[in-house]
Amino acid sequence: MRSAVILVGGAARRAGGREKYFFTFQGKTFIDRLIDTLREVVDEIVVVARDPGQCGRFGHLDDVRCVPDIRRDLGPIGGLHAGALAVHGECIFVVACDMPCIHPGVVRMLFDAATGYDAAIPCWNADMLEPLHAVYRRSALLDYLAEHESLSLRSMVRNLNTRYVDVEKIREIDPDLLTFTNINNLEDLKLIDPSVEHSPDDACGSGQEPS
Repeated sequence: MRSAVILVGGAARRAGGREKYFFTFQGKTFIDRLIDTLREVVDEIVVVARDPGQCGRFGHLDDVRCVPDIRRDLGPIGGLHAGALAVHGECIFVVACDMPCIHPGVVRMLFDAATGYDAAIPCWNADMLEPLHAVYRRSALLDYLAEHESLSLRSMVRNLNTRYVDVEKIREIDPDLLTFTNINNLEDLKLIDPSVEHSPDDACGSGQEPS
């Protein structure tokens, strides 16, 4: 069984406090785009929110469960913990809610790459990873998160038996690497779709950042 966890619990500071998962791109909200893509690849989808109140924002999603952070205010580490406890599959694709252009073929590739490892993490170079567009083994995550002290995703990845997947390999499936598109600011939208440059309600940007 393959599972997916979508992390939505951030404070959205870089998006001006707006709820990024309800931004629209090409006629769909980010969360709807993510779910539609993931349904092609996984058997279950769990959304992890920061609290029960935020979970209420996702009651309209069919066949998708929403769970709140159990360990609050820990950032993505807290979301990974809650998501790993909630899913039923041993292999989990984890994605941030501000990555609406994920490629189903890339997700499948990462599931396959994780065979025999604790994680399959895309990497641009030794210092730039994509830990929130990656596949993890549930049992390995729970073992690490049971006693971890660091809130750093980088530290977690380095402590797992991780397979690093070069983005150039991923480019064979997604030539423009749009799967890693994420929001930095509203102006970034024109980098991937100039036709919506003047639509203030659309918000999707490209780029990646160190973890």
